[in-house]
Amino acid sequence: MIRELEPDQSYELLTTTTVGRIGFLHDGRVHIHPVNYALSGRDILLRTSAEGLLAAVTTVPAAVAFEVDYHDPLGATAWSVLMHGTLSRAPEEDAAGISARVHPWAGEDRDLALLLHIETMSGRSVQRDSRTPKV
Repeated sequence: MIRELEPDQSYELLTTTTVGRIGFLHDGRVHIHPVNYALSGRDILLRTSAEGLLAAVTTVPAAVAFEVDYHDPLGATAWSVLMHGTLSRAPEEDAAGISARVHPWAGEDRDLALLLHIETMSGRSVQRDSRTPKV
């Protein structure tokens, strides 16, 4: 059974993990990258390499999508939260605070701090019917 999540439920789920996927356009193609993040109010905090694609697309604020999801095969449950917003470089005075909160698995050398301001968010959860055979 699929059900829509209330905004507060979606925000709560975002605090339970630190990995999401960011989708953006670059050179006319859609790119989707896994990233570590932290939640700060209605912003997603990220860090990236100054030489990477995310750095290139944030020379001006960019429209992006961000998704976080989870599934529990044993409990037969899953959820997904999808956000759309604007990604930009964080102000210099915020960079140190972001670096202290976001720890990229790809390496701590990702020192360009980014802010994704969430403009829209939707969430869904699913519970597999116990009568449905497991595959």
